[in-house]
Amino acid sequence: MLSNVHSKKGLQLFLGLIIGIVFGFFLQKGGVTKYDIILGQLLLKDFTVLKIMISAVITGMVGIHLLKKLGLAQLHIKPGSIGTSLIGGLVFGVGFATLGYCPGTLSGAIGQGSLDALYGGLVGILIGTGVFAAIYPRIETTLLQIGNFGELTIPEVLRINPWMAVVMVSIVLITLLFVVEKLGL
Repeated sequence: MLSNVHSKKGLQLFLGLIIGIVFGFFLQKGGVTKYDIILGQLLLKDFTVLKIMISAVITGMVGIHLLKKLGLAQLHIKPGSIGTSLIGGLVFGVGFATLGYCPGTLSGAIGQGSLDALYGGLVGILIGTGVFAAIYPRIETTLLQIGNFGELTIPEVLRINPWMAVVMVSIVLITLLFVVEKLGL
């Protein structure tokens, strides 16, 4: 079945659209498409965004490793570097701090009719993407390669079974969820 999906680009786009709509629906239902909720997270007063993100990380981490174990998915690790992390973090941070949306919550906010997300966020993403595409050839082999660490994963760095990393990270994140909930945040 999955090889059938891999061979049909139109089906992949359709499934991506449907999954994106479902994802946006859940973000909206979770409340994280509201500017006040995101601002509350940034001010460390409302931890709804953190709770949803931690839950998503755990679900995704377990899900992708389970699919990999069953032979239904493959990991395609992208090379990383300190340079790419710094540049990406700065671009993301400036956009997030300026408007209060990340790309996922921005899409959900546009879907629910938030004009600030549509005019400010979508325009910002398009401009930012254009600027990055224009400067990418000049920084690809220099700035983005600073501190290049290749295609390493946490289990490879720690030299442990990937499931051990999944269990350890899940325990830490679930503990953090309980602490945040216990503190009433």
